[in-house]
Amino acid sequence: MAKKTTTRQPGSDKILGAALALASKTRWRDISMEMIADESGASMARVYDLFPSKSAIINEFMRRTDRAVIADHDPEDSSEPLRERLLDVLMRRLEALAPHKDAVASITRELSGNPGALMCSMPAFMQSMAWSLEAAGVGSSGLFGMARIKGLSAIYLGALRVWLRDDTQDQSMTMAYIDKNLKRAESAVKIMRFGRARKKT
Repeated sequence: MAKKTTTRQPGSDKILGAALALASKTRWRDISMEMIADESGASMARVYDLFPSKSAIINEFMRRTDRAVIADHDPEDSSEPLRERLLDVLMRRLEALAPHKDAVASITRELSGNPGALMCSMPAFMQSMAWSLEAAGVGSSGLFGMARIKGLSAIYLGALRVWLRDDTQDQSMTMAYIDKNLKRAESAVKIMRFGRARKKT
C-alpha cells in the first residue's frame, strides 16, 4: 500500500530513482504506479502529477541521460574526426546508463514486446538521437537530419543490446560494435555521394 500523503512530498528525482530501483529487480511490466509511490515515499497523487504514466517515467529517464551526455560536451572535440566524435557521444550515453544497467535491461525487454509502449517512447528516443548528433557536431534538422537520426538510432539500439551483455571492464565489445557500424555507415554515405556524382556526368 502506498504511504500516506505527507506535507513534504518527494521530487521527481526520488520517484524516478525508485522506479529504476524497482526495475533493477522486477520486470518492468509487473511494476505498478502504486509500487513506485510506495518505494519513493510519495502519494499516488504526487506520482500522477509528475509522471502520469510509466511511459512518462521512461521518457524522463531518456531526457536525463541526454542532459548527462550534453553536460560532458567539450567544444574542442570538434577537431576530432566525425566517427570518433559519434563514438564518444554514444559511449557517454551508455556510461550514463551504467548505474542502472539492470533497470535498462528490464525496460528494453518490455519495450521490445510491447508495441504500444514503444510508440509512446519513440518521440523521446528520436529526440535523444537528435541531441546525440548535435553533441557530435552533426546537424539533425531537415530530411538529411532525419536520415542521420534513423541511422544513428539503428547503430545505438544494436550497441545497447551488445552493451547489456558486455562484461568487459573497458566495454571493448560495445566500442568495437559501434566503431564497426559507424565505419559501415560512413562507407555507405560515400558510396551514395559517388553514385549521385556519376549521375551528373
